[in-house]
Amino acid sequence: MIETTKAIVIGTIKFGDTSLIATCYTENGGRKSYLLKGIVASKKSKIKIAYFQPLTLLNITANHNNKGLLNSIREVSVLHQYNSVQTHIKKQTIALFLSEILHSAIKEEEQNASLFQYLETSFLWLDSHDNISNFHLLFLLNLTKYLGFYPEIIDANASFFDLVKGTFTNSPSINSIKRENLLVFKRLLGINFDVLHLVDFNANNRQTILTILMQYFELHMEGFRKPKSLDILKSVFS
Repeated sequence: MIETTKAIVIGTIKFGDTSLIATCYTENGGRKSYLLKGIVASKKSKIKIAYFQPLTLLNITANHNNKGLLNSIREVSVLHQYNSVQTHIKKQTIALFLSEILHSAIKEEEQNASLFQYLETSFLWLDSHDNISNFHLLFLLNLTKYLGFYPEIIDANASFFDLVKGTFTNSPSINSIKRENLLVFKRLLGINFDVLHLVDFNANNRQTILTILMQYFELHMEGFRKPKSLDILKSVFS
């Protein structure tokens, strides 16, 4: 079926000597993978390799096959030309890291309009703001709303947060966070990007929250793998 849809690039791998397989999260059909034949070697092709940088927002016309099969792109254009995401070192690092997260976390080949809107809006915010040192932390936490395991905050004054149950509790467990780590974690709960500048984390706070969030994703998502770029991200924001 030939279809035109918005798409967000969440991964590419080399295929042979001259081709790529690009994975995108599409507005109309969820996760889709496309075989881009000869894109690495061709200088005349209308489909440029530069279109498939991490988190690029595209408009594509593609032939979508049955689920699980590689698809083909007929036409592609950049939906939004980023001003800084692909040139600012910290934003580049965030984009690479988050694209790996999304590639590992999102498997469904079906429409999820609210998730797509969250991703698109978030990346446009990242592109247009300067105070972005905590962006990836809030992005990951709020992403769990769409993946089904956002923390239950009814008992937020309890002494522990159980990462397995996703709830606050007064009973400690092997996978619970407490004391200073808990206080730092709670500062992100219930906020959006517009007030992110009010969250004054230092480098140690960021490392702590990132470690907690990676554990939280691993506990709630079967097969989730920590991104290869995790160490790079930690270094850039240390």
